[in-house]
Amino acid sequence: MAEVALKDLEFLSDGHLANLADWTEDVAKEIASREGLTLIEDHWKVVNLLRDFYRDFHISPVQKLLLKTAKKSLGDQFDADYMNLLFPDGVGHQGSKVAGVPEPHLDAELENKTYTAKASFDSTSKRFVGEFEYNGAKLKVTEKGNLVDPSIWDKDLANFLADHEGIKLTDDHWEVINFMRKFYFEYGVTPMVFMLMKHLKDDLGEEKASKEHLYTLFPEGPSRQGSRIAGLGEPQGCIDP
Repeated sequence: MAEVALKDLEFLSDGHLANLADWTEDVAKEIASREGLTLIEDHWKVVNLLRDFYRDFHISPVQKLLLKTAKKSLGDQFDADYMNLLFPDGVGHQGSKVAGVPEPHLDAELENKTYTAKASFDSTSKRFVGEFEYNGAKLKVTEKGNLVDPSIWDKDLANFLADHEGIKLTDDHWEVINFMRKFYFEYGVTPMVFMLMKHLKDDLGEEKASKEHLYTLFPEGPSRQGSRIAGLGEPQGCIDP
């Protein structure tokens, strides 16, 4: 029955389901079989972890982030070696196929966009789009206002960007900015707001990770506006509610 159902489903060129709503446990078993896998209990633990993560954040976790989550939820035995034993072609690629979620990508792996170098200023959100002048140079930003070249970022530029967005950076702002940058350089992705809140809570406590606190600091969204000021790429998935 699963075999017949699978024939009727649409798949992307990389073998992932085109319609995530088509996923069922029977479909997962059939995909696993095609991958040369016989699912055991520990496979299902990882599959469910991947699906829960995607449900919560609308993004699949890159391997480092998955390993951290697995260690906390499933135990220390779910390390990189064991994940590779369960999914020989990689838990990110093979595991996500079986789990019926998109393949994870680092921000740097996403397809580069072409941005129009047209200087303008979004008066509604107070963010630059296209490009802007800073210290005699023209710096390009994406259509969302994030730096095209994050390597040019420094604290002076952060203060400049924040000032144009009507924000005076305080120690509380810098706690969030520094955390976002630490997260990015550890995991390779810019955290969206719910991911930011979850992991910030572990580092700074519940009060400073609260939605109220973060939106007081960054009224246009801690992930969206915070990433612009922090010099990071645009967040993937569900950004700010």
